[in-house]
This record gives sequence, structure tokens and C-alpha cells, in this order.
Amino acid sequence: MTFIMLLFFLSIYGAFIGPERAKAFFNSVPMAIYWIAFIFLLVIGIVLFRRLIQVPALLFTHFGCILILLGGIWSSNSGHELQKKVFGINKIPSGYMQIYEEHADNIVIAENDIQYELPFSIALKDFRIEYYKPSDLYIQTRQGEDWKIPIEEGKVYSPDSTFGTIEIVKVFSNFKMITENGIRNAIDDPGPGSNPAIEVKVTPPDGESLTRYIFDFSRSYIYSDDFAMAFEIDIKEYISELQVIQDNKVVAVKDIEVNHPLYYGGYHFYQQDYDHEEGRYTILKVTSNSGLYFVYAGYFMLCIGVCWHFWLKKLRSKGA
Repeated sequence: MTFIMLLFFLSIYGAFIGPERAKAFFNSVPMAIYWIAFIFLLVIGIVLFRRLIQVPALLFTHFGCILILLGGIWSSNSGHELQKKVFGINKIPSGYMQIYEEHADNIVIAENDIQYELPFSIALKDFRIEYYKPSDLYIQTRQGEDWKIPIEEGKVYSPDSTFGTIEIVKVFSNFKMITENGIRNAIDDPGPGSNPAIEVKVTPPDGESLTRYIFDFSRSYIYSDDFAMAFEIDIKEYISELQVIQDNKVVAVKDIEVNHPLYYGGYHFYQQDYDHEEGRYTILKVTSNSGLYFVYAGYFMLCIGVCWHFWLKKLRSKGA
């Protein structure tokens, strides 16, 4: 009970010190001693208390806890060192990869900028960002008046009698300006890249129509004549089209996004970050799967034990 209460308070402490400090704390030597002692006590409990063996629910719960702790130790940096020394398994615990479009790399940068090499390469075929559709266009005059109008192609709005009208002509996902036969035209480029924009036509009460191209708020907020126009757009997801190359052959392909990683060769590759300026490279988080299946099995047994003890046993007793 003392060890369980201590774990409760240590978990609260870890939640407040941040992920990096918590990782260092729970992998420190005193905590390693604590984890090993905890496992030892659980094993001793199973051996000494016959009731645990006679009650499957309690036995599953204890074995589940043991497997979770063993999996955590096996996946730690010290666990990887132990694997290397005892079993000759040389795996990278965790790190990051930065890969440019149309390039392949096998270098993983771990803690303290230590570089490791994977036995295969990861190529970035393409990187793209998908956005939610922009919903509102914001207009502000130099006099401080402001309006918000829905963005819908073909719609014409009159925010104010003194303003005139504004028409939403076209919504672009990847705006580009091209020149053909000396004439400049705006197109929605289907190729790689992302440059959201809106084409609007502003008609003052007593003037000629003006065509303006408005970009999302994060890129610009431009004054046009006596007013400013902008819109905000949120990222829906960013996706890396990855290829795994081994022995000069593509052996696996997957489009990864946040929480949908690529798994290959004993590693998980997560979408971590990207080039915010030009979208030319992706940053992947690389983690070893060592100990992962121990943890999965432990949680599975723990859930079975808890459900059995608190629900299934009662249902059986009621049925009897």
C-alpha cells in the first residue's frame, strides 16, 4: 500500500514538472530502484498470498501491473543499454528525423544531439497541409468600423450603405499568379504547396470595382484603399507521404499524420512538426517499440482483472 500511495503522489508531481523533466525524473537511479522494488513486491505478493492465485481477477491485476512495469523498464534508455550488452540488440530508444521533400535519410538525432543510423532509410515523397474551409472575412476601416461576413463563392454583401458592396469571387486552396501572353491570371494550383487566398471584388457606392486578393490572417492583414481585409484559417491536418527504402528498394509506403504513425523495423515514426515557413521538410518523432507489447499485454490483463473483480463476479453471483 505504501508503494502504491507513493506512486500516486509521484504521478501528481510528474504532471506538474513538464514532460522533459518528468522523463528524466522517472528514469533516474532512485526511481529505477523504486520500480524494481515495486516489481519484486508484486512477485512476492503472488508467491506468499495464496488467495491471489485462487482468485483469478486479483492474479490478472497483479500480473498486469508487473508486465506494465517490465515494459516501461525495457523501453527506457537503461533498458536499451541492457539489451545491447546482454542480447546484442542495438536499437535507438527515441529521437527525431528532419527530412526534406524528395530526399531520404536514415539519421536519427537523439538526446544530447547524439546521431544514430537506422538500418533503412525514410524518404519524404511529399508534404502537404490540409486546411478547414475559411468561414468568415473580416473587414476593418481606418475609422475603426469593422464587419464580419461569411465566405461563400458568388455571394455579394453590403456591409454598410457608405461602403458599397463586396463580392466573394473565388476561394483558393493554393493561390498562384501566372503570366500567359502578357496577361496575369490567378489560379488554384493543383500541385504541391498551400497558399489559401480569396478573390474579392469591391464596388464603392460611387466608384469602379476593384479586385483584391486576400490572404489568411497569419500571412498578412493588408489595407486596401481605406479598409483592411483578412480571414483566419485553421490547419486541419499536416501529412507526410513516406517511403521506407531498404537495399535500394521501396519496401513500405504510408501517409502519416498526427496520431497515425508509420511502423517499420521495430520503430514508430510519428508526425511531430514541419517547416512552417515553406513546408519543404517534415520532422518525425522516432520511438523504439521495445517493451511496448509488454505494456499492451499488461494493460489488457489489468483491465480483465478489474472488470472481473468489480463487475463479472457480481453478475455471476446474481445469476446464481
